[in-house]
Amino acid sequence: MTTESLEIAKSRYQVGKVAFENGQYREAVENLEQASALLANNTGFVGEVNIWLVNAYEAAGRSEDAITLCQKLCRHPHYETKSQAKHLVYILKAPKLKRPKEWMTEIPDFSAISDKKSKILVTTKLQTSNLQQKPVEPEYVDLSQVNTKDNRFIWVALIFVSSTISYLVWLSV
Repeated sequence: MTTESLEIAKSRYQVGKVAFENGQYREAVENLEQASALLANNTGFVGEVNIWLVNAYEAAGRSEDAITLCQKLCRHPHYETKSQAKHLVYILKAPKLKRPKEWMTEIPDFSAISDKKSKILVTTKLQTSNLQQKPVEPEYVDLSQVNTKDNRFIWVALIFVSSTISYLVWLSV
């Protein structure tokens, strides 16, 4: 492995991480795969790249690829990579829970809109329509259930603070 290929791998890795963090999972997968291909298989850095690749596979909907790569990483010579891979395999193989539809938020696809003003207008319309759907009800508190008994803490605190200030003044004289 040459220094040039290591630099290319590092740059692909950074681009892949940024793409992943921005929700561009296919682009992240492409860059992380290229970075992984350029590196030696037994280094800690390739382990880190491959852990990111496992997450990108899962986010891109390629769960089987994620599990397969993660199982390979469980035999990686670098301890940290091996440990993370074992935890990830456990999570990836866990059964998927069904979520009620009302728990989900649909994210609109703005790729068909070309200019920024239209995107802002559509976003504003979506936000105002979401606000109009559910009126917010104030939460009422039953004051008979609230403990209003004086616990004298404030007096203890005031005596402590005043004695501390008095002592400090006495020391400075």
